[in-house]
Amino acid sequence: MKHIKVASVQFQHDPGNKSGNLKTIVSFVEQAATSKVDLIVFPEMCITGYWHVRNLKEQEVRQLAEPVPSGPSTKVLVDLATKYNMTIGAGLIEVTEEGILYNTYVVALQDGTVHFHRKLHTFISAYMNSGDSYTVFDTPHGVRIGILTCYDNNIGENARITALMGAEVLLAPHQTGGCDSASPQGMKPVDVTLWEERSSREDELRAEFQGPKGRGWLMRWLPARAHDNGMFLIFSNGVGRDDNEVRTGNAMILDPYGEILVESKAIENDMVIAELDPTYFSSSTGRRWMKTRRPELYDLLTTKTGIEQDTRTVRFSHELSQ
Repeated sequence: MKHIKVASVQFQHDPGNKSGNLKTIVSFVEQAATSKVDLIVFPEMCITGYWHVRNLKEQEVRQLAEPVPSGPSTKVLVDLATKYNMTIGAGLIEVTEEGILYNTYVVALQDGTVHFHRKLHTFISAYMNSGDSYTVFDTPHGVRIGILTCYDNNIGENARITALMGAEVLLAPHQTGGCDSASPQGMKPVDVTLWEERSSREDELRAEFQGPKGRGWLMRWLPARAHDNGMFLIFSNGVGRDDNEVRTGNAMILDPYGEILVESKAIENDMVIAELDPTYFSSSTGRRWMKTRRPELYDLLTTKTGIEQDTRTVRFSHELSQ
């Protein structure tokens, strides 16, 4: 792994306004270029918008979708990547030649190459499918990158497999925080009124973003994904109102020991930048632990237990039971 400078962005997308969201992406890329950033990470489905999609009819979802890599939004990312010699990742809704819809994260490399990850655990729309493969690739900057989108990161096996495939840096684009979790100790909603009245209630809103509905929730598990698998982790997230929920931002970059290199405490659009020291990767505890794995003991990991359910069913189980 080579020494690189990376950026993580949090921003409030405009639901359904792809051209407006792309303008925001362009603005952040231009800012990052002045700091000579090599890799910039934007949130999940930030081009198309996210939470409102759960209420769209199939044809409305299709109207937002684009082919990848031939679609117009991907072309914008490629043009930016080649212009600024930067690797750029951002999320959208993909439609394949067969008409299948995916929550897809697109990464444009500075040489014009495009890689993309189809979210493995999609639940935002009944009309969208989940992907069935992991995404790990090398960049011209000399770094091996893996991608796991939002819920994908909740499953420890996904992070471990990505690391075993050689990922040194994990891109973790999200739309999270302020979610209505079924777990009694999980995330809970942030009052939308706080967001709407943020000009006079800034301290209250920031406390929610930093508390158990936001950063506090992330700190229960996000550092473990980085530490246990010896990967740098770039967490990008939405911020602000997303339909009837409020995303909590908390953009951050973690090292392979699970330590936070830099994080945002802003309650609005923001970008954080850090330099990744390759010596941290090769000497990390997680990488050394992985060498002591005993795969012959792990058959149960690939054996169905009977408790498996579709992600959408699990995610919305508390709503369906009401």
